[in-house]
Amino acid sequence: MKKRVKITASLLIGALLLGTAACGTEKTTAFASPIELTVWTYYNGDQLGAFNRLVEDFNDTVGKERNIEVVSSSQGSVNDLETNVLNAAEGKVGAEALPNIFAAYADTAYAIDQMGLLVDLAPYLDEKERELYVENYLTEGDFDGSGSIKIFPTAKSTELMFLNDTDWQSFASATGADYSDLATVEGAVATAEKYYDWTDAQTAAPDDGKALLGRDVMANYILAGAKELGATVFDVENGKMTLHFDKDVVRKLWDNYYVPFIKGYLSASGRFRSDEVKTGDLLAYVGSCSSASFFPKQVQTDSGDSHDIMMRVLPCPYFEGTKPVSVQQGAGMVVTQGTDEQIKASVEFLKWFTQPENNISFAVGSGYLPVTRAANSMDAMEESGLTMTDDMKNILSNAIDAVNNNELYTMRVFAGAKDARHALDYCMSDRAAADRRTVEERIAAGQSAADAEAEFLTDENFEKWYDETLASLKAFEG
Repeated sequence: MKKRVKITASLLIGALLLGTAACGTEKTTAFASPIELTVWTYYNGDQLGAFNRLVEDFNDTVGKERNIEVVSSSQGSVNDLETNVLNAAEGKVGAEALPNIFAAYADTAYAIDQMGLLVDLAPYLDEKERELYVENYLTEGDFDGSGSIKIFPTAKSTELMFLNDTDWQSFASATGADYSDLATVEGAVATAEKYYDWTDAQTAAPDDGKALLGRDVMANYILAGAKELGATVFDVENGKMTLHFDKDVVRKLWDNYYVPFIKGYLSASGRFRSDEVKTGDLLAYVGSCSSASFFPKQVQTDSGDSHDIMMRVLPCPYFEGTKPVSVQQGAGMVVTQGTDEQIKASVEFLKWFTQPENNISFAVGSGYLPVTRAANSMDAMEESGLTMTDDMKNILSNAIDAVNNNELYTMRVFAGAKDARHALDYCMSDRAAADRRTVEERIAAGQSAADAEAEFLTDENFEKWYDETLASLKAFEG
């Protein structure tokens, strides 16, 4: 027996308005012929389970009434989904047909839209319906400033810090470290140095301390960090990008990532930082609130030791003396060109999915955030009647607090935006990782850490990297 979400008065208004598509004689009449809608996502694990439960619920209720069946398919990772969508759009040999709906970030949606394959959903939402959504979420899909909606917001996320609280307690007890030390970027770096020194002192070998912190998405650190410090790296107007790679701002970003990375205070190896938490090589990471479901329950070291750990959720660190900027991310859904009936059915499913009761159900099951104003509060979550773990409460409350109180930032799209973001994502992180490997090799060969690091911590090294990166990013201007 399926558990239905309790709808309170505050949610009922939003549910009724968003349910307008299912009201009235014309709207409730079933489509003459059965309509099968294919939906591609990148969801996995708990996220996929939560999404599929809602798809099943739709098919059993509104879908059955309206002669609509939604077929959900996970394409794997975000990159797998993008590849498969582009292959389908380009009609490559062996590619599947383009789905009716697929999850997309703005850069992928923009690329498909340039092929003329996306539907502008603005005509399908009246003014009252639009007012129900968080405004920034709707405007993300307005590529040309005309008021179009090429991306239907369905689930959003922002970044938080996730901490192995069990092992943090041992460190904090020994050193006096406090959670508040992790509130700012500078404080987190200073605490990471303290943690490196503390772990280094626990072995006889010199210079073998552990890193405290890692980041899942470096582009977010650079873009949001620069915004906090007064610079918008990619300034976009009318689809054209102007680069603002302010040297003083970038130097501060460098000093708080590259420099501590070279010293071993920060780390990034493997695909996701949660994997490093699992092996005990990291104590914390900054990543999407939706990634929390992958936080490990145990640490399992290379030596075979293992122990259970508890997760602590903290706000994403911000630069001292600035107003915090939170990244606005999470793919929305786009609708591809098809028959009038297919498009109308697609919109009907998306409106149903974002009704507060349904969107909250997905949020609680996945760690993503709802997209309507009525659902985007902890009061609404708690009044829904859904069971939430303490971890999920902490995840959602911190994420909602960030969205409601911080400045939101999302990178605007332009021609070449995907490649430009990719360049930004790896320009500093790849250099830091490669240079840190060299440092570790030198230490293993008998050099002191200070001598092994020296050449990488000079102004000249920064200047060379800055000039190279500036030149590569300028190629995307115009």
